Amino acid sequence: MNTILRKSVLGIAGLAFTGGVFAGPVAAHAADTTANAKPVTATVQSDKLIPHGVQGNQSRIELNDEQTKNVKAIIAATKKAGMDERAAVVSIATALQESKLENLGHLGDRNDHDSQGLFQQRPSSGWGTVEQITDPEYSTTAFLKGLKQVDGWQDMPLTKAAQTVQVSAYPDHYAQWEQQAADLVAEHWNK
Repeated sequence: MNTILRKSVLGIAGLAFTGGVFAGPVAAHAADTTANAKPVTATVQSDKLIPHGVQGNQSRIELNDEQTKNVKAIIAATKKAGMDERAAVVSIATALQESKLENLGHLGDRNDHDSQGLFQQRPSSGWGTVEQITDPEYSTTAFLKGLKQVDGWQDMPLTKAAQTVQVSAYPDHYAQWEQQAADLVAEHWNK
């Protein structure tokens, strides 16, 4: 009798845990009232663009003309480098996390060391001069050069590939932009 009671309690606890795991992220996302928290509709389900599926909650922002121009510059640089759509997804997701696709100059006290540009690259870390890393084509090419050096990046989850190049203090944050990046590549790759 003791065994049956214990199994019942464990079964109920397991159901409660499972319900929390599945409902928790949904409830947490629903309670989020930040400006960037918007319901995300998955519009791209492509093995080429998202081979591992998206990881975690997804974020999405509305893009202005400058940000859209930067998306197009990243895609053009990716094509020029002879890389495929997945490389563009990784690049755009990285730039979404690092700068929200804004070509940032020095931000004074809010600056992370000497990080600048779409990818928040640092001249002091050898990414190039300020003029170079604030040029969207150059900064994308520099990021892609780093990505090419990551063995098996094509088979990695996006956040691991991006983190290997960027060495961020927040390595898991890249994942939240994968769906929007894939949507942007699907929209602009053939234009």
